[in-house]
Amino acid sequence: MTRPNGMRERLESGEAVLGARAETVSPLLIEVYGGLGYDFVWLDLEHAGPSPYDSTAFDALVRAAECGDIELLLRVPHADPPLVHKVLDTGVKSLLVPRIESADEVERAVRAARFDFDGEPGDRGFGGGRPTGWGADAAEFTDREDREVLIGAMIESRAAVEDIEDILSVPHLGFAFVGANDLSISMGYPRETDHPEVREAIETVEEACRDAGVPLGAPKHDTNAATAALDDGYRVLRVGDEVGAVREVLGDRIDALDSHESRG
Repeated sequence: MTRPNGMRERLESGEAVLGARAETVSPLLIEVYGGLGYDFVWLDLEHAGPSPYDSTAFDALVRAAECGDIELLLRVPHADPPLVHKVLDTGVKSLLVPRIESADEVERAVRAARFDFDGEPGDRGFGGGRPTGWGADAAEFTDREDREVLIGAMIESRAAVEDIEDILSVPHLGFAFVGANDLSISMGYPRETDHPEVREAIETVEEACRDAGVPLGAPKHDTNAATAALDDGYRVLRVGDEVGAVREVLGDRIDALDSHESRG
C-alpha cells in the first residue's frame, strides 16, 4: 500500500506546508530536501524538465520522494485530462495546474484526477501501476486515491482573478497558488508585482480564499517575506531552490575569497 499524501494531510489539518523547487529535477536533490524537513518538492514541468507524458521519467523521482518522505508537487503544462491521468498513474499525488482562467478549467482538471466527483463519477480511469502497488492494492485503490490526490490551481491572470469566487467553489480543489509575475504580465505591468493594480488583484484572491476556506500559496524566496505570508494566512509556500541557494552561498563565498590578498 502506498503512503499517505502528507501535504494534503497537513493542509486539511489547517497547517502550512513548505517546499523548495528542484530546478535540476534531480532525485538526489529530492532526497536532500526530504532530509531537511521540507513538505514538498516543486517540479516545474511547464517550463522545464522531462516530458510529463513520459512516465518512465518519473520512476526515479517518485522513488526518491518515497525515500525522503516528501511529496512531489508537479506543475504540469496544462489541464489536459489524459496528461493528468498519465502523471497520477506514476504515483505522483499532488498536481498544480497553471494558466487557469475559469472554473470550468479547474473542474476539468479535478474531475480528471478523481474517481468520484462530488457524488457522481469522475473522469479518472483505473490503471494497474505504482499507485495500486502494481496490482496488490487494487481493491482499495479508487477510494484511497480520492483521499490522497491533491489538485491546486495557479491564479496568474486577470481572467482568473475576475472568476476567482467560482474557481474556489469547484468541489475538491485542494489549494490556490498566486503567480504574481505572470499575473502582472497579464495585467499589462510585466514583473511589476508591487504595482497598485496587481497588489489589489492579489488582495482580491487572498480575501476570496479566506472566505471560501481554500488554502492559498505563493513563492516567497526571502525568509522575512515567507514569515509575513504565514502570518497573513498563506499555507503553501515555495521558499527557494538550489540554483538560488548556490548563487547566494557560493557566490558570496567566491567573492570573499577573491578579495583575499593571497588571491589578489
